[in-house]
Amino acid sequence: MFSSLKRFLIGRPLKSNELGEQKLTKLKALAILSSDALSSVAYGPEQILLVLMTVSAAAFWYSLPIAVGVLILLVALILSYRQIIFAYPHGGGAYVVSKENLGLYPGLIAGGSLLVDYILTVAVSVSAGTDAITSAFPSLHPYTVIIAIAFVLFITLLNLRGVTESASILAYPVYLFVLALFILIGVGLFHIATGSVASNLHAPVGTPVAGIGLFLLLRAFASGSSALTGVEAISNAIPNFKDPAPNNAARTLIAMGSLLALLFSGIVYLAYDYGVAPRPEVTVVSQIAEQTFGRNFMYYFIQGTTALILVLAANTGYSAFPLLAVNLAKDKFIPRMFTIRGDRLGYSNGIIMLGLLSIVLIVGFRGQTEHLIPLYAVGVFIPFTLSQTGMMVKWFREKPKGWVLKLLINSTGALISLLVSIIFFVTKFAQVWSVLIFLPVIILIFHRIRKHYEDVGDQLRISESEPALSIEGNVMILPVAGITQVVENSLNYVKSLSPHQIIAVHVPFNREDEALFEEKWEKWQPGIRLVTLHSPYRSIIQPLTKFIDTVQRKASESNYQVTVVIPQFFPKKGWHNILHNQSSLLIRAHLLFRRNVIVTTVPYHLKK
Repeated sequence: MFSSLKRFLIGRPLKSNELGEQKLTKLKALAILSSDALSSVAYGPEQILLVLMTVSAAAFWYSLPIAVGVLILLVALILSYRQIIFAYPHGGGAYVVSKENLGLYPGLIAGGSLLVDYILTVAVSVSAGTDAITSAFPSLHPYTVIIAIAFVLFITLLNLRGVTESASILAYPVYLFVLALFILIGVGLFHIATGSVASNLHAPVGTPVAGIGLFLLLRAFASGSSALTGVEAISNAIPNFKDPAPNNAARTLIAMGSLLALLFSGIVYLAYDYGVAPRPEVTVVSQIAEQTFGRNFMYYFIQGTTALILVLAANTGYSAFPLLAVNLAKDKFIPRMFTIRGDRLGYSNGIIMLGLLSIVLIVGFRGQTEHLIPLYAVGVFIPFTLSQTGMMVKWFREKPKGWVLKLLINSTGALISLLVSIIFFVTKFAQVWSVLIFLPVIILIFHRIRKHYEDVGDQLRISESEPALSIEGNVMILPVAGITQVVENSLNYVKSLSPHQIIAVHVPFNREDEALFEEKWEKWQPGIRLVTLHSPYRSIIQPLTKFIDTVQRKASESNYQVTVVIPQFFPKKGWHNILHNQSSLLIRAHLLFRRNVIVTTVPYHLKK
């Protein structure tokens, strides 16, 4: 039944040689890897205005030069990550760049930051989209958490079905959003050009504003830079592209940067010219759409696609998180299970883990994750800074052709990214201080996992200087609860192995049963030694393990191996198991963690 449900939900298993069919075209990759960056157009310009609003509405004209600064940073990041794509065509992004050029710890900081950032991407994006839906339908507000979890499960399921299938479905809402905003910007600019928008709605550029200062402008710039989250996702997901993967990834990155620049600058300019001010109950994009079209079909079309893109921005995390996890797992910093491809050739363990952790965040914050946005933004600007710095070191060390220009591009990106990170820490410390705790904790966890794998490798490695001890014989211990077909089946198996010694062990709870069982055993199996362990406290495991330890100590002196053979019957129907005690399972679970004792189960399958 489970197998049939799994096939229904995620589809038939794919062969390994079908992996090429699961690669993304540029058009599909642009949709699923750019959704996070493009969705930030819905809140990035608003973040700038929220900071400027603390002075006065007259300060809104500063949003234009601030937007220019954000675009300069965007250009630097796009050009830099384009260089990263060709320099590191196997993916990994900031983690690989930082580790190889700056050292292990910067690499782990970048990798840990991005892992957390992708979890926040899913939680924040889904919660924001859910808020847009519950705002339109207030009666759904009590079900915010349930709706958000449903969205996470839906996107998780789509990604488990395969990258290509999820891209085919999710591409439509992303391109509809892009189309809707281009229509909004185009019509809005037409209204401005034809004089349909009053010129007194905004303060002219250059208007003196009392109380404005460099610190506040830097703070507004940092807030607006939150629109650049998700820019690094394509460099992490290069293996998902069709060949030639680096070329296709680079072109997709340029297309994403161009779309983001046009949409971001268009919304910022319309917000300024329309004199739009942020309001708690209505977003900036909503106000622009209403002033441009009124409350008609186009308004609801824009709002609907905006809500969809906010939810689907989570898919960027599903595309990048598993591939980043693969790189960390290959370096033994997180469990190896993240390197395993699932039935549909996706890294399903990473996809499932991302979904589960996102649901934990949504439940923990009751779907109200808006105060995580600064943490979300600073979590991506730390890797931005490290990756840019790493590329600076690479160019300076290798000095390839044209390295001076490349160094200048990365230096610009590194400087601005560092500035944004510092501003976030200074101005929003109350919201981002946890970074200073969880990053060291994550790095400590990375090191503990790495040390475990190294210790396991040292112990499993065959060494000529320490040859394994030879085994002279085998002592078989057979726990028996009664004289049954199950026990006889196990005895016949043990006898076929020609062991050195067979010991049957029975644990009675009273003396009368002990004597009676010994008498029956002597008649049934006179050649097999029986040991009875009276247990006045009705425990089977304690006296049995104590006896096994005693036998094991004596056997080890003569290089004999102790094997515990556990008879176990299996009912024909699964639900019958609840009608029987599970002593054999408890004994096996307890003994598996004891050293130098082999545990084996001899099954006996019932027919009715």
